[in-house]
Amino acid sequence: MNIQLGNVISDVVGETGQRILRAIIAGERDPLKLAELKHGRIQASTEQIAMSLRGNWREEHLFALTQAVELFDAYSQALQRCDVRLESMLGALSRTRDEPGPTKRRRISKVKNAPKFDVRTYLFRICGVDLTAIDGIDTTTALKIIAEIGPDLSRFKSAKHFASWLGLCPGTKISGGKLLSGATKRTANRVAQALKMAAISLRASHSALGAYFRRMCARLDKGKAVTAVAHKLARLIYAMLTKGASYVDQGQEYYEERYRQRVLFHLKKKAAAMGLQLVPVQSQQT
Repeated sequence: MNIQLGNVISDVVGETGQRILRAIIAGERDPLKLAELKHGRIQASTEQIAMSLRGNWREEHLFALTQAVELFDAYSQALQRCDVRLESMLGALSRTRDEPGPTKRRRISKVKNAPKFDVRTYLFRICGVDLTAIDGIDTTTALKIIAEIGPDLSRFKSAKHFASWLGLCPGTKISGGKLLSGATKRTANRVAQALKMAAISLRASHSALGAYFRRMCARLDKGKAVTAVAHKLARLIYAMLTKGASYVDQGQEYYEERYRQRVLFHLKKKAAAMGLQLVPVQSQQT
């Protein structure tokens, strides 16, 4: 039909897109009247939206659009039934229904097709800790992790064993006492893939993990940096699930200061080994 609605609306399955599409199916053809259905948050003007709605209203295309919307509604209802079933199963797995949920509020996940109920509270009651307190771990990622490995990690002797099972540890390909390769092994582990996706989401974060990810990207290529951060996330999850400890983010400034102190310590150690001494430069006052 030569309709260019996607040029002015980023998501046609959102509120504005659904209003316009359903109005078209109902028989409305006036572009200006259709454009007036937009939500206030849409940046495009009414005139711009109207220009994108000037097309050829062919019957076969309108029929195809009607079929697509009906399928969209059917899948939406199926997802709602899945949410109801999933919520009942999570409720049965909870340690106790009277246990309070996590106190710190988190931003609602923007992942499409994410469950519409409070998954975070159910996961807290199952695990006893709030995995979403870790920056980069949203409710969907935490749900996937618990679905794959469960809340009990006692079968892993240490965090190193857990990270090795995930395939996030450096490889040890040795022959004749010589290290041939330190690349991580290829794995189809779903938890490892989820942690890598969580690591990628930290690229613009102002947390300590975000600063760590950017520093790893400066030292290594992006693939190795993602694996390193995913390894760190795995160790944090292991510590929380086995020790019941809560994660508290110290922030980007804290991480940068700790890094500066480590670099300064090693510089002093190297200088002392060569018989030298580091002397701080006095700032010149103007």
